[in-house]
Formats: sequence, structure tokens, C-alpha cells
Amino acid sequence: MRLRIAGVACALLACVGMAGSAPLAPAEIQTTFFNGQPFTSSTPQNIKYTMVFTADGKMTREPLGKSGVKGEGTWKLSKDGFCTTWKNSAANCFNLVPSGDNKWSVMKGTAAIGTWTK
Repeated sequence: MRLRIAGVACALLACVGMAGSAPLAPAEIQTTFFNGQPFTSSTPQNIKYTMVFTADGKMTREPLGKSGVKGEGTWKLSKDGFCTTWKNSAANCFNLVPSGDNKWSVMKGTAAIGTWTK
């Protein structure tokens, strides 16, 4: 019984630790991701893209499989994170929260809408 309680307590602490991670500051986002170097983005449906955000405010995405749509658009830093505007779409703003080694959750409010990995 004690072992089960200890296991539940450890699991809860692990969840709190991840949920308690502070979002990256806009300057950290720019340095880590918006530097012209490709990285991988995954959707909750496990559609993967190669993403490139360049220093001049442009971005591209290229599907890594048969699913997904190629795209281009623009990005800008916001007070708390960053905003993107894909061609023919409205702007959306996000935060990035560390979620493991070289892994970040893309957050829109309290919802995780994707994962970025390097």
C-alpha cells in the first residue's frame, strides 16, 4: 500500500514539474528557433513537418510524410511568446514550454497544440 502511494506521489510530482515549467521568453524563442536552422514540428495527430523560421520574419513548413500541407508565412515575437500568420490565414499567438530534452510544447493558452524538437 505504501509503495502504491509513493508511486502516485512521484507521478503527481512529475506532472507538476512539467506543468510548472516556465515558458521560454521571446528572446529565447528567437535564439533557439528563429535562426534559419530547421527543426521538427509534430501535431497532436502525429503529422510531422520540417520548420524553418528565418531572422527576417519569414517561415516555411515542409511535411515529412504524405500527410500535411506545405506552407509559408510570417512570424513576430509577442510580449509573452510569438505569433505566426500562415499565407491566407489569420494570425495566432503561442508560447513554448520545455517538455523534455530538446523538446518543447507549443501552447495556445492552456492547450498544447504541437511539439517542437531539435
